[in-house]
Amino acid sequence: MTETDTGKTRSPEFRLAAGAFGSLRQDLFHDAFAYRPLAPMRTDGPITRRLPDRIREYAARTPHAFIVAAALLVLFIGYADGGSIFSLLPVVPVLLTLTRPVGAWWLALALSAALSVMGYRDWPWEPSAFAAHLIVMTVVAARTRPRTAAWMWAMTAAYALFSELLFSSYGYRTVGIPMLFVSALALLAVSMFQVRRNAEQEVAAQQSVTAVERDRRTLLEERTTIARELHDVVAHHMSVVAIQAEAAPYRVENPPPELEQAFVTIRENAVAALTELRRVLGVVRAEDYQAPDAPQPTLADLDGLLANVGDAGLTVRKMVTGAVRELPQGVELSAYRIVQEALSNALRHAPGSTATVEIAYVLGGLGLRIVNTAPQGLVKPSPGAGHGITGMRERVTMLNGEMTADLTEDGGYEVAAFIPVATDRVATDRDEARNGEAA
Repeated sequence: MTETDTGKTRSPEFRLAAGAFGSLRQDLFHDAFAYRPLAPMRTDGPITRRLPDRIREYAARTPHAFIVAAALLVLFIGYADGGSIFSLLPVVPVLLTLTRPVGAWWLALALSAALSVMGYRDWPWEPSAFAAHLIVMTVVAARTRPRTAAWMWAMTAAYALFSELLFSSYGYRTVGIPMLFVSALALLAVSMFQVRRNAEQEVAAQQSVTAVERDRRTLLEERTTIARELHDVVAHHMSVVAIQAEAAPYRVENPPPELEQAFVTIRENAVAALTELRRVLGVVRAEDYQAPDAPQPTLADLDGLLANVGDAGLTVRKMVTGAVRELPQGVELSAYRIVQEALSNALRHAPGSTATVEIAYVLGGLGLRIVNTAPQGLVKPSPGAGHGITGMRERVTMLNGEMTADLTEDGGYEVAAFIPVATDRVATDRDEARNGEAA
């Protein structure tokens, strides 16, 4: 019957008590003797990761070794207390924490009552049972969660107070209060350690998610920047196509109507493509983005860039090998931006260094190599966001090229890239540009 059927609502106190009872049942009663083996310790800590591989394998079993050592301590206490078989039984729940932690706590509680009944000395814990119960509570708290530790302490307190009230009048020596005090300190320390460890794990997980999202956002921003810069290049080619298609019929005497219609269709398609290109650019353009007034830079403008970098304090040497020739505008723009970003990184991360820019015109494409030496002087390197390498790699990947970026042996940094360029493509772009100028 639901609350609506009865016409009554449960009070907050009742819901609180029901929730507490449910958590008690979940923590200490549900599958209390379920098989939960103790997992090996992680060996990637600041100390264990420096150990040899063979020793590291044994170091992973450190928690198991501590529990076995604690069992030996309980065994020694039981032996010193009289050495009877009953005083040695508390070793069993200590070892049981390796596989069934909650069940080990119940067994330790039951053994403490049984041994006290048979011993008639210390109630409700004999010396070996006292040590075993304290060790078991600490291990179970470390293996579960703080809420389970709180319930174990509350159940232990109820058992100890009941024993105090029942047997203190008969002259028996009771140790309930010392158990509650010592166990409270131990469980509080374990719970604080667990809370801190869980918080660190959550922070690490959140930082990982944030780093992934930041890298993804950086990648999208770099691709958007590349799209904006290449808009002028693509728009130029589409404009050339439209102009040539419109002027082509006038270069032929008495062109057939089919040819005129074909050129009209080519021009209409070129204009439509140019319109769509501008519409797409408007989508990826930021609100504060301002279109550049000057044309996009090429390798011919590289000397001006090197002069500006030299004025900023970076000594740069330029080397050009191979036959210098005109390249597609997209390749020229990407090569210029790669050199610009590599030199900016050298200024930021290696103050006082010198840089070398090598440009190689080969038959299959264009090779770039920018190398800077290790930082010199007392100026500290400026921290960066790490976006420059991502942007350079995106430009090279867009052109089906290859790129490497890594430290050099002398502490400097090297960026090397190769951008493939087909020979016929170069000639085609050159002819298109000349025809567009003639038109």
